[in-house]
Amino acid sequence: PAPEFPGCRTVTITREDIADYEGRFEYWEAETETAWMVSEPTSAYHEHPSHLLAALVRTIAHVRGSPVECFGAMDLRLRDASGKPRKILQADQSVYLHPGRSRLPGHEGMVLGESTVADVVLEVDYTTDVRRGKLWLYEEWGFPEVWVQVPEAKAPSRPASRRSGLTIHVLEGGAYRESAVSLAFPGWTAEEIHTALSEAELSAETARALDRVGRALGECEGTGPDDMPWLRGHRREARAEGLAEGRAQGVERQRALLCRQAARRFGAGTAASLAARLAGIDDPDRLAEVGDWIVDCATGAELLARTGRD
Repeated sequence: PAPEFPGCRTVTITREDIADYEGRFEYWEAETETAWMVSEPTSAYHEHPSHLLAALVRTIAHVRGSPVECFGAMDLRLRDASGKPRKILQADQSVYLHPGRSRLPGHEGMVLGESTVADVVLEVDYTTDVRRGKLWLYEEWGFPEVWVQVPEAKAPSRPASRRSGLTIHVLEGGAYRESAVSLAFPGWTAEEIHTALSEAELSAETARALDRVGRALGECEGTGPDDMPWLRGHRREARAEGLAEGRAQGVERQRALLCRQAARRFGAGTAASLAARLAGIDDPDRLAEVGDWIVDCATGAELLARTGRD
């Protein structure tokens, strides 16, 4: 059957005009010079998930240790034998997991047979339903993974039977099957992705999921956060701060332990005087030497005299 585009209206865009057309549409075909455009005005409920996905996968990329590229609502083109556009799709978001070894889209967008197809394509069905046509075209063109997000906010035109959620369509044997888990982002479930694309602020649960998926990808490629230059610098600073803080805490505990030892052996007065003398010492080796003196000295006076000299 011919593809259907619920929630869309048709307009005529000629072959000559399509080359310079900068507007948004779902699909265009040269045979009838017809474009299908979303009938209702663009809303934040439709636009927000695609922009949020770009931010989420970049966080995953930082944990993995290698970049990811997102190209937004670009043209996905199929040319005819003469090189002119035959069919054009526009996805809401296109994700390339390995831009360094992909033939990335150019000024015309992604051209089938010339560009590498995106690893993941996101479609946001706020007022539309890609299952009745657009999804078939993605399948025919060989896109490995398509995510269809139906936002929590309900459009007035959405049928009651169309429930919110995210569906992952994975290409196997030339046909899509629904999957509860992404193959491109191993371990990232459809439920977790839907939650992440619906949040006003990043939750702790989503942050843990992004870290888990990023680490899984990094294990497959032998990379990690230290392979990202700017992140490596931040991690180095954090390690240095952590070491300094840990050293300071260790010295403080060492002073407290020495004072307790002195109190048990020579009384609270000697311990209080010793604490005042140790306050300015942050060298663990010197403090260890004081510990030896506590054992060697016969009286508290001898200990204080010795610490006073040294």
